[in-house]
Amino acid sequence: MTTSIDSLQDALAAHGQEHVLRYWEELTDDERAALAAQIEEIDLAQMERLIDIWVKNEPKPEHFDAITPVPVVPPVDPSRADAKEALAAGEDALRAGRIGLVVVAGGQGTRLGYDGPKGAYPIGALTERTLFAYHADKIHGLQRRYGVTLPWFVMVSDTNRAETEAYFQQHAFFGLDPADLKFFQQKMVPCVDANGKYMLDSKGVLAMNPNGHGGSLLALIDEGIVAECRSRGIDTLSYFQVDNWAVKVADPYFLGYHLLGQSEFSSKVHRKREARESVGVHCMCDGVPHVIEYSELDIYPKLLETDADGKPVHFAGNPAIHVLDIGFVERVYNEFERFPWHRAHKKIPYIDNNGQRVEPDAPNGYKFETFIFDALQLTERAPVALEILAPGEYTPIKQMDGPNSVTAARASMAAYWSEWLEAAGMTIERDGDGNPVHLVEISPRFALDKAEFVEKTQGVSWPAPGPIFVDGVGTIFQGR
Repeated sequence: MTTSIDSLQDALAAHGQEHVLRYWEELTDDERAALAAQIEEIDLAQMERLIDIWVKNEPKPEHFDAITPVPVVPPVDPSRADAKEALAAGEDALRAGRIGLVVVAGGQGTRLGYDGPKGAYPIGALTERTLFAYHADKIHGLQRRYGVTLPWFVMVSDTNRAETEAYFQQHAFFGLDPADLKFFQQKMVPCVDANGKYMLDSKGVLAMNPNGHGGSLLALIDEGIVAECRSRGIDTLSYFQVDNWAVKVADPYFLGYHLLGQSEFSSKVHRKREARESVGVHCMCDGVPHVIEYSELDIYPKLLETDADGKPVHFAGNPAIHVLDIGFVERVYNEFERFPWHRAHKKIPYIDNNGQRVEPDAPNGYKFETFIFDALQLTERAPVALEILAPGEYTPIKQMDGPNSVTAARASMAAYWSEWLEAAGMTIERDGDGNPVHLVEISPRFALDKAEFVEKTQGVSWPAPGPIFVDGVGTIFQGR
């Protein structure tokens, strides 16, 4: 690693960023080495390009002559011929060991009032079982059902890698083989001020942010995940985000539709409840698949159109559930200069020219990030978009209460699992609106779907209505 002040200064000066070394003489040797390491990780030419595009010159929104709804595969109906064919193809791929799992878990639980990695948040309404634990239970269920090992690749960030790895070790990797669980890290990019200058978080530390979930496509290559997949015979990745408690990991129907459609990059979509729902819109822009973020909907008012019943015409919301072809990841990596970037105007604490730390009360700088769904624009074969029903598939956790919250997720899963219990013969107490009165948890390690649950609980004597948890071996616990 180069720590010479002269070489660092020359590299930074070539891009007008040498000011970040102004406190060099005040730093310890360790602090200098850490700052040098940060600088050497930066793609200085790329940052100069982003600053020129997004800060020095306000870009105009991309223009599209025609925006049309994306063609979707309707929600799975197991009795349909296409669904049966997809299920067979997906299950064949699972049994053949062709599938790897990628979870994006680089965030912290700050907005949930939790001090730690978001994946370690205790989401279980009755058990306080965490998001990571629930996803691990799904993997156990899949491995049991298909008699296969499913490697799990966990994308972390610079801010939570050490905590996340320690958390998994403390919990004995939830019974998974550590050799089949790999952590990989997305890169960080500098935050810049209104003049395009890098900002300092402290005298020896640059203010930086993760390069977005689109950065997973780079990290999968840079950190050797794709190479490992190739060596294991894996050609397809099931991708999801850690905060979606309900996600169907490696859903065989979804995998099958992806493979039969010879897609490079497929997405699940869910039907938006209202035009301004806070979710990206999957659509076709001049014949090219795109996802337009909800923060940009006013730029493209056509996406806010509703039908005679007041329902969104462009209904396909993006829940960040994808299937990717390994070859596509490699191609995107080699063409990443084409990948779109996004800019966010944020309040960014910084060290001023007097060496004082400033906590701004208004947005004062810019963060750059990439979104994985923008890879849709780079596909060469028509991607598959499979519509899903949100209960049992999409309950993201962004806040404590309100839409996309812990409260809403727990209620949604109680409603979903209560249907399983009723199908298995238990009486469920409901309120005047038909919602279950009591909380419910069913471990995915015991059953991945209603049919499996009903089959495994034949002859069970169910308790009176009340809160109920069914654990990984089918033991029934009632009460909190």
